[in-house]
Amino acid sequence: MIEEMWARIERLEYHQKLLLELVDMAEHPFTKLIIRKNLGRQEVSDFLELCERMNNKLQEQKAEGFLNFHPLLKEFAEELNKKLEVKETVQSCLQQSLYVELMTEFNKYVS
Repeated sequence: MIEEMWARIERLEYHQKLLLELVDMAEHPFTKLIIRKNLGRQEVSDFLELCERMNNKLQEQKAEGFLNFHPLLKEFAEELNKKLEVKETVQSCLQQSLYVELMTEFNKYVS
């Protein structure tokens, strides 16, 4: 019974990898990153909440006349899931048009 379950899990993982090769991930690089880094639903939700908080801070700082957002990037990096790398995450979000204004500012510092 347990061996059968493991065999099914291995087959599902294999099929998942094959499906990733079939799908045009050029349009969905952040989604591909989620799968490649094996993030769960809660981890993605936490990431999206982090982006919302950072985006709100960006808007507040812009309204106050800030021009340098490196400290905001540093805060983002410290709170980012350890499975994710900052540069790769920022660039994949930009390519998938997620949090464009925020990621554009961050991209100035990671490129």
